[in-house]
Amino acid sequence: MQEQWSAVDNWLMSALLPQDEILERVLKNNQQAGLPAIDVSPAQGQFLAMLITISGAQRVLEIGTLGGYSAIWMARALPEGGKIVSLEFDPHHGRIAQQNIDLAGVTGKTEIIIGPALESLPNLAQQPPFDFIFIDADKRNNPAYLDWALRLSRPGTLIFGDNVVRNGAITDAQHPDPHVQGIQAFLQDAGQSGRLTATALQTTGIKGWDGFMLARVNH
Repeated sequence: MQEQWSAVDNWLMSALLPQDEILERVLKNNQQAGLPAIDVSPAQGQFLAMLITISGAQRVLEIGTLGGYSAIWMARALPEGGKIVSLEFDPHHGRIAQQNIDLAGVTGKTEIIIGPALESLPNLAQQPPFDFIFIDADKRNNPAYLDWALRLSRPGTLIFGDNVVRNGAITDAQHPDPHVQGIQAFLQDAGQSGRLTATALQTTGIKGWDGFMLARVNH
């Protein structure tokens, strides 16, 4: 099925997304630097950008920078004066991401903070709340990331959690992988928080079988 999923994804992207030499170069830079090929797809990047535009977000928090590919998609969608704060654990990833962000011309809208996200997040508590929060880092810590997302949000903030289906592994209550366990707790916490309206969709495409959660902070 993967071959067919990829063929459909590639057809849709060729029909709907203009060719972007900068973003293609970013992906090539990531590959040459030895980064794992786990960036969002171009279609997913466009989807994130559209959510930011539709919601009118001006302040974005990203947990998990990798090589800056998704950050560039989101930064481009921000209005003048908008800002994305992106947290990255790995200094090498952060250096490559900064180079890519400079290449894309969104340096003025983007701040990368290096270090464990759970150490960086408390330092953001004194800043204005974020309008859009993208969680795409180590899945075992997703419950803690959701807790911080709620602390750093406002009514109306959108929270997007990526990679929440894990090839269907989330249905296995005894799954030994701590990342799967983290996703299971993340989704259950979102559903039981009392502050969120949330849904999740499974997806197939060039990134395989996975999915995302989208939630809106109500209060």
